[in-house]
Amino acid sequence: MTNMENLIALLVAAPLLGAAVLLCGGRRLDAVGHWIGTALASASFVIGAILFADMLGKDEEHRAVGQHLFSWIPVEGFQADIGFQLDQLSMTFVLLITGVGSLIHVYSIGYMEHDERRRRFFGYLNLFLAAMLLLVLADNYLLLYVGWEGVGLASYLLIGFWQHKPSAATAAKKAFLVNRVGDMGLSIAIMLMFTTFGTFAFGPVLEATGETGEGKLTAIGLMLLLAACGKSAQVPLQSWLGDAMEGPTPVSALIHAATMVTAGVYLIVRSGEIFNAAPDAQLVTTVVGAVTLLFGAIVGCAKDDIKKALAGSTMSQIGYMILAAGLGPIGYVFAIMHLVTHGFFKAGLFLGAGSVMHGMNDEVDMRKYGGLRKYMPVTFVTFGLGYLAIIGFPGLSGFFSKDKIIEAAFAKGGTEGWILGGVALLGAAITAFYMTRVMLMTFFGEERWRNQPTPSPAESDVEPAAEHRGAHAEPHPHESPKSMTIPMIVLAFGSVFAGGFFGIGDRFLHWLEPVTEHAHGHSPLSATTVTLSTMVVLVIGVGLAYLQYGRRPVPVVAPRGSLLTRAARRDLLQDDFNHVVLVRGGEHLTRSLVYVDHTLVDGVVNGTAASMGGLSGRLRKLQNGYARSYAVSMFGGAAILIAATLLMRAV
Repeated sequence: MTNMENLIALLVAAPLLGAAVLLCGGRRLDAVGHWIGTALASASFVIGAILFADMLGKDEEHRAVGQHLFSWIPVEGFQADIGFQLDQLSMTFVLLITGVGSLIHVYSIGYMEHDERRRRFFGYLNLFLAAMLLLVLADNYLLLYVGWEGVGLASYLLIGFWQHKPSAATAAKKAFLVNRVGDMGLSIAIMLMFTTFGTFAFGPVLEATGETGEGKLTAIGLMLLLAACGKSAQVPLQSWLGDAMEGPTPVSALIHAATMVTAGVYLIVRSGEIFNAAPDAQLVTTVVGAVTLLFGAIVGCAKDDIKKALAGSTMSQIGYMILAAGLGPIGYVFAIMHLVTHGFFKAGLFLGAGSVMHGMNDEVDMRKYGGLRKYMPVTFVTFGLGYLAIIGFPGLSGFFSKDKIIEAAFAKGGTEGWILGGVALLGAAITAFYMTRVMLMTFFGEERWRNQPTPSPAESDVEPAAEHRGAHAEPHPHESPKSMTIPMIVLAFGSVFAGGFFGIGDRFLHWLEPVTEHAHGHSPLSATTVTLSTMVVLVIGVGLAYLQYGRRPVPVVAPRGSLLTRAARRDLLQDDFNHVVLVRGGEHLTRSLVYVDHTLVDGVVNGTAASMGGLSGRLRKLQNGYARSYAVSMFGGAAILIAATLLMRAV
């Protein structure tokens, strides 16, 4: 093992050390805790950059390296190892997680400045980075599961960080419970792998797929997809993502835009050989991605809360990635490419939303914004570049990655290809609509935040940071401090140039191809036709949004809207569905089981016990202790025997 390979473990160790120090160090570290957390997150990024430079200096076939640390459970028939694998796919995630994570740590220094528990917040951020890095660096599914659960724990702690707010505490529990459903899928998949392949390691499992029955691989693939649906907020396990916006805005940017929600995409792409050998699992994956793509986009169109509108957008964009991953070797590379570009522009959009909230006394209702571009020029420009990137404006990051997914969807071929490609195009149109809506309502139009009624303190339910900034007074929009704007500028730079850097010359394709492979499909539409079609739907989406929100005054109070609008405001009734089917259905099932238990199971047991008790009570009367009773019994018995004998002789 070379000295460079010894650095792999330090990628995880640095933020893990930060979490341990900040969470166990006590209040004596309050004054410097944010600097410690940021320094150790940045150290992990520096180590990742060094390993990346070393990887670039090697031939493609020698770039993947491993680091075995120890055997956790070495027994006969069962081997659980702790080891890391660093290849092109995991390196891509390492740079994204540590790079964006470090920027968000810097941003949080300013955003959480007045929070009394800032040290603990940075400890949770470090814990999340460590768990996410463990997930993507693991060389086997069992260790990946440890990171997977660690990410879930850190997400729970960060979403519910302001637990004094009932909505935040409820959102954290909801995210935890929904993710547990998906986690069961990963648990079952790992069990099936061990019983089928006798190992958890990526290499042996993926190499043995060609010798395994399609039925078992389909079962494993569907369980992995269930796990991905939980972490990546895909239908039917998507209900937690919107509520998770109750966490601090840096949490939304880090966990729910750039890293955690992409874990499901990583899991599917890393397990590509399983899905390649299970066409039914691939088909279900594309369907889930396509449905979620439209689901999130429609929800994003109706939200007036700026963070929840972006949450719907995240759900939709992850749907694009899941759709691409379900296409197999045609789409694996493009799924990861869109994942990376999305990490830049969506993190930038969330940080921009936090900057707007910072200048607006933590107001999140876009109907109470308007005309902010002249008060917050840096936020306006960086947010605007992220907006152009996500709608696929020519030359920006989203243009290169999203167009490739749409083209790959058409290349699937047949009726399936036309349906998936059409859904992807429709999603692009809706994306242009809802993101233009966010842009117009926030930065353009009249200044609707003036002369707003001031709620009473009893009605207030704001973030602690707002309590120190004069919350609920009339907002005085202003630009955020440099600790917040510099990360936004860096992310905006990535939003503009990352896609072109990766896409031109197929640089990203060549980088990942040794790990994910790549197959060229035969699309019925040329790349030029797909690009022109995307531009047409983009213009339509932007135009419709401008007609509705640019040329007309935006009312402070939302109109009633159509039936679809009202449903979208309630997340297309997903919580109502869950309540009726799962909550009430679970209650009725529980009551039915209790009734069966009491009447049937307990009834049989208690009835048998009562019968035996009655019989024993009657038999007990025969044993009364009187000699004359026993003599009469003996005489009666003898008489019966004599009578029976005489009767038998007579016959």
